[in-house]
Amino acid sequence: MASTFPQSRNGQTKAEASHGPDTLWYTRCPVPTASSIAIDRGWLDEEFTGDQIRVSSLRESGAREVRESHFSHTQENSFRQGGNIPPIWAKSIGHDVSLIGLSWVDKFQGLIALPNSGIEKPAALRGRRIGLPRRVNDQIDFWRATSLRGILTTLELAELGARDVEIVDLPVDETYLVAIGEDHSGSLWTARTLRRLQATELFALIRGEVDAIFTNGPRGLELQTLLNARVVSDLGRHPDARIRTSNDTPVAITVSGKLARENPEIVARYLARLIRAGDWARTHADETRRIVAQDVGTAEEWVAEAYGPRLHQRLTPELSELSIVALESQKNFLRTHGFIQNDFKVADWINPEPLARAFELAGRARVAANS
Repeated sequence: MASTFPQSRNGQTKAEASHGPDTLWYTRCPVPTASSIAIDRGWLDEEFTGDQIRVSSLRESGAREVRESHFSHTQENSFRQGGNIPPIWAKSIGHDVSLIGLSWVDKFQGLIALPNSGIEKPAALRGRRIGLPRRVNDQIDFWRATSLRGILTTLELAELGARDVEIVDLPVDETYLVAIGEDHSGSLWTARTLRRLQATELFALIRGEVDAIFTNGPRGLELQTLLNARVVSDLGRHPDARIRTSNDTPVAITVSGKLARENPEIVARYLARLIRAGDWARTHADETRRIVAQDVGTAEEWVAEAYGPRLHQRLTPELSELSIVALESQKNFLRTHGFIQNDFKVADWINPEPLARAFELAGRARVAANS
């Protein structure tokens, strides 16, 4: 799709640009991101066309190891925007990944139970069975970690603990990445594949093997409506940001460490396009909802309900203290519960320079657009 805002200037000479990569790779999770907008509008392709740099989704490669970089961040010259658990895990095992931005969009998240379960509030979970999925064929089980945090947070709010309930392990053989066709800009997930992410938990709940499960986002609302289930806890509406912290809150923007060190201007230009995408979203609420719905694989109605009326105002990359503290909390949770083994400080992981430079570039683009 053609762009309507001016291309930012990169400040590089042709000789400097010639030492850059031939290809930049990107990937994004099925959550609200500025990346989704920039990709949909063709702005990432446009930014680097003059440098003869190809910009492509990991999905364009049919190789499993390339697509797995969505979790491991091992593909050279790659950007990622999405859930924070995989990049935390990748950093913890020594992969060369740099954290360059965050964004925070609150969403529906909580536990649900069938209407005849007698569970209407968190205190009623005492002595009941809560399903916890376990992916047996994936490197980092981000959904198990997400579910566990949601479960334990719900129990804590009711002054309960894990010993007060029965956590039922639900093994899942399917991997997060299933085989789908190659595509230059497409997501690694489709509406069809996303529908199966909670299939094991859903059937366990219907069969009466568990009494409650954790769910979130538009998919969670769809499941809740399908089952006419009770929302036992609504963590996404809690006033305390620590309670709302999850895999998708905040969303992390990361990049290959080598690219950030050797070509910082390229990284800044990429981020500048995300900033401009966030700017565009603020004045295009309906179109933003449509783009997010497409990437999340759901109807626009569910997007509006799951993410709230301020979705289009919350997509600009940032490095706020709130988001950094939340990410540190997430890292600590993962280490406490054995999802990562090696500790590090989130503050030391952050490279703030590309985002600062990106805001300079985006500011110049705004001035040019209004002149």
